[in-house]
Amino acid sequence: MEPLKEATAIKNEISRVIANTAYQTYEKRLLKEVEEGEVPQHVAVIMDGNRRFAKEFGLTTAEGHIKGKDKLEEVLDWCMDLGIKILTVYAFSTENIHRDVEEVESLMDLFEENFYRLGDDERVHRHGIKVSAIGQRDLLPERVIRAIEYAEERTAGYSNYYYNIATAYGSRQEIIHAIKQIAQRVKEGDLEVDDIDEDVVSTYLYTADFPDPDLILRTSGEERISNFLLWQLAYSELYFTDVYWPGFRKIDFLRAIRSYQFRRRRFGK
Repeated sequence: MEPLKEATAIKNEISRVIANTAYQTYEKRLLKEVEEGEVPQHVAVIMDGNRRFAKEFGLTTAEGHIKGKDKLEEVLDWCMDLGIKILTVYAFSTENIHRDVEEVESLMDLFEENFYRLGDDERVHRHGIKVSAIGQRDLLPERVIRAIEYAEERTAGYSNYYYNIATAYGSRQEIIHAIKQIAQRVKEGDLEVDDIDEDVVSTYLYTADFPDPDLILRTSGEERISNFLLWQLAYSELYFTDVYWPGFRKIDFLRAIRSYQFRRRRFGK
């Protein structure tokens, strides 16, 4: 190697080592700060930016979604490390169904593979993670529904952690579904109109078994909720970051948790 090229390579390697060391030092300090505070029990995530990440790094859209799936595996670990009991992620909306057919098919392949894998995942069984899919299953291919049922049946008895994957999910549709069920009860005489309150409505939502999210975070720089948990987020803390989902780092996650810890939650009082 020529002396100049060799010197440049050495300089680049030194810079890389320094950067990694600085990152690791900052991550450890941030983790220590977060562990000393109160962590949220339910975190919900709008995973946005797979396609833009893929475009920026010369990947196919399908590869971007695979990177996003891999990142989700990491985030699940981060939640368990901090003792966050419930993770709800927005994986596929009812609006996403109208995307390019090839992209939707590749996503369905990914969902089918991932739910079967979750059902067999040693980590899931070791930690006692209950896997659930929330959304309009009738909009999904039968093969994906079978995979969802497999994961749910294999983890039905667990209660250490809860992992909810919103698939073919839309919050307005969820609320309409709840209203129809409540209206049917009123029609049949099982419920008085005056008895309908927030608790009753919550009972008919897909998330009836869980407390509302303490923290909702969204990646990619967009600052909107996009039809996600509209009823449930009434008093959730919101956090937005401009990092694309596949590039979401542990320090980004810890910053979100720390931001939550700095806020004073009044619940409208």
